[in-house]
Amino acid sequence: MPTLKGKVALVTGGSRGIGAGIVSRLAREGANVAFTYVSSKEKAEELKNELEKLEVSVLPIKADTGNQEQIDVAVKEVANAFGSIDILVNSSGLFITGQIDAADDNITQFRKQWDVNVHGAVYAVRSVLPYMGSGGRIINIGSTGGARTPYAGIGDYAATKAALGAYTRSWARDLGSRNITVNIIQPGLIDTDMNPADGPFSATMLQAVALGHYGEPEDIAGTVAFLAGNDAKYITGATLNVDGGQTT
Repeated sequence: MPTLKGKVALVTGGSRGIGAGIVSRLAREGANVAFTYVSSKEKAEELKNELEKLEVSVLPIKADTGNQEQIDVAVKEVANAFGSIDILVNSSGLFITGQIDAADDNITQFRKQWDVNVHGAVYAVRSVLPYMGSGGRIINIGSTGGARTPYAGIGDYAATKAALGAYTRSWARDLGSRNITVNIIQPGLIDTDMNPADGPFSATMLQAVALGHYGEPEDIAGTVAFLAGNDAKYITGATLNVDGGQTT
């Protein structure tokens, strides 16, 4: 039996990669799902058409997570369509690298990364809370990079994910009295277009993974489904590393 039947979920950055895996899993668990995308309209529509075969409602919305006004509009659209929002998954993310001493670093890109990875989650949470009642779930998708920096050049990215972890713990305190849980999942090496298992650096990166292989988007999606369900009602402020033992 679907564990989330009748629930309403909003997933930011849900048209591809880990986000699409999360949207698919929540729909298979019976939730009506809205998700945002920026440029992958075709993939968003394909995902919508595929999941509506499950007899759930699926609502793709074009919105830039790093833009507060666009997120506010997207959240209102979800609330108008479904009446409330039970689950928020902050999945949008950018991965931009560059060493601190590199003369040609694009500061504008780093600022955009911070806007999406950190401010975007803040915007989404603040916008969603008026429509989220007791038993609500907020699930942030971080990265093992928020806890460790195994190679040079990922300082800015790692800082955004560490900040998201700090926000998670703080929001768990802020919202505990409302019976809303807030947790963060930190994926390790997940096979996506952004970081394929057959990429040029995959063999080197796998040396740090205890299980010796990449994970799949479904591994993250399954953890999201668990945190969104009733079995996780007493878990809040937690960090779950889904990384094959990379951080051990």
